[in-house]
Amino acid sequence: MIVYNDTYIIEDSTAPAWLKYMKETHIPAVMETGCFSSFQILTVIDSPNEGVTYCVQYNADSLEQFNNFYNDHLYNFQEMHQERFAERFVMFNTLMKTV
Repeated sequence: MIVYNDTYIIEDSTAPAWLKYMKETHIPAVMETGCFSSFQILTVIDSPNEGVTYCVQYNADSLEQFNNFYNDHLYNFQEMHQERFAERFVMFNTLMKTV
């Protein structure tokens, strides 16, 4: 299984609106692409960063499915997120494979 992880560090004052947007809009739209079979949202309990740190993990059954998302959808989702929450978050992502 391929795990695509987005880690977000969100300003405290923005975190409630961000989480609502992710649950109600962003993640359902990502899942509608058909590239991922499941997802989970986690919060980092002992983050050394200021703000709230969330991880959103999407599971793909194959690297091909992830590559379809990456090539056909990722840029648009990142652009929409940036437009809505510009200057109020830091994000990085990681691609992993279960062993």
